[in-house]
This record gives sequence, C-alpha cells and structure tokens, in this order.
Amino acid sequence: MKRETTRLTPETALAQLQILADEKVILGQKRFGINPARPLGVSMPLIRKLARGQRDHELAIHLWQSGYHEARILAALVDDPKLVDREQMEAWTADFDSWDICDQVVGNLFDRTPFAINCALEWSEREPEYTCRAGFVMMAEMAVHRADLPDETFLQFFPLIIKQSCDERNFVCKAVNWALRQMGKRSPLLWQQAVRTANQLKCSSSNTACWVAEDALRELYNLSQKAYIQKRWSTRTGA
Repeated sequence: MKRETTRLTPETALAQLQILADEKVILGQKRFGINPARPLGVSMPLIRKLARGQRDHELAIHLWQSGYHEARILAALVDDPKLVDREQMEAWTADFDSWDICDQVVGNLFDRTPFAINCALEWSEREPEYTCRAGFVMMAEMAVHRADLPDETFLQFFPLIIKQSCDERNFVCKAVNWALRQMGKRSPLLWQQAVRTANQLKCSSSNTACWVAEDALRELYNLSQKAYIQKRWSTRTGA
C-alpha cells in the first residue's frame, strides 16, 4: 500500500528545516564558496527528501519570502513551473546571493518554464554576477532537461558564449564554460558548433576565454568518443 505524503505548510516546512540544521553543513558550504545571508545548514539530500511528493506554488512563495537559504532551495523543488510567471523569476533572481541558490533554482524550476529561453538570452547580458550566471546556467540546464526543444534553439546562445567568455568573474566564466560543454553534448550539430566556438575562443587575447575554450574542448573531445554519448545522440535523432 502506497504511503500517503504529509502535506507541508510554511510552518511545518520551516520547523523541519530547523530540526535538520547542522553547523557542520554551514562550514562545508563555506569551503565551496557558498556564503548566503541566512543559512540554516541543511544538506541537499535532506532537502530533497523533505520536498519529495510536494507540489505547491503557494508554499514555495512563502518559503522564498522567509529568506532562509535552504527554505529557498526547497521552494524551487516544490514549486510548479506551470504557475511561475516572469515577475516571480525576476524577483527571485534579484535575491540570489550565492552560486548554489542560483543553480538550484534555475536547474530545478526556471528551466522548465515557458520563459526560460528569453531569460537565458536576457540575463546572460546583465551586469549582476548571479543574474548573469543564471542566464548561462539556464542554457546548460535546458540542454539537459528540455528534450522538447530543437537544436536551433541553442544555436542562438553561442554568440553570447563568445561575447561573455572574457568575463573574469569566477561564477560567470564557470557558467559560460558549463553552458558551452552541455550544449556541445546535446547533439552532433551542437557538438560541431561548440567545438567551432571553442576553437574561436582559443585565439582570444583573454586568458579567461582561453580557459573556457580549452576546458570545454577537453570534455567535448573525450565525450564524443564514448558509447553513451553516441547512444544519447542516436536517441535524439531517431537513428
């Protein structure tokens, strides 16, 4: 008999997070450059376990408004992408204060919304570091999660990869690199475009752009030879 999931409320969710809080988790986060304003110290496996079976847009809104780091991650896991509007996405993105909240929200929620493509195009050219990162994380996550999108959708992102590859900010350049690699692994067409883009970046006078290119090429050339990526490509093309 299937066990019924107990529905979370904002109060019970926050209470559970408080119970699960561990100072050691906060110390571990700091070692990875995660320094949010209001951390509780709850590990991702425990947050995911708490989110299991939950889908509640209003709960997500309340959790985000609490300001707690882990509550906001939980909000992204329980929210319904069909009910997320552009205003919410802009407001939440403006609140990003660490790279992991950026990645968790984009990769668990935003990339599944109808606004994902436009946000990737717009955010990747904005100045705030985490907003700019969010644009490229969106590209990377859509390349993995959005099988419904044609390859042509991703071709429009490569000029932005080239344009922003010189950004020396750590959390931006790593996201640029991530987007380039993930798009290149999506299909043979995008692999060719990613390799072409990376080779162009190798000629840049920017050390950051050269790193983005060389790191991406190492992975793209290795992965293109592996059976599992070939199988992934054949599945996408129906070969």
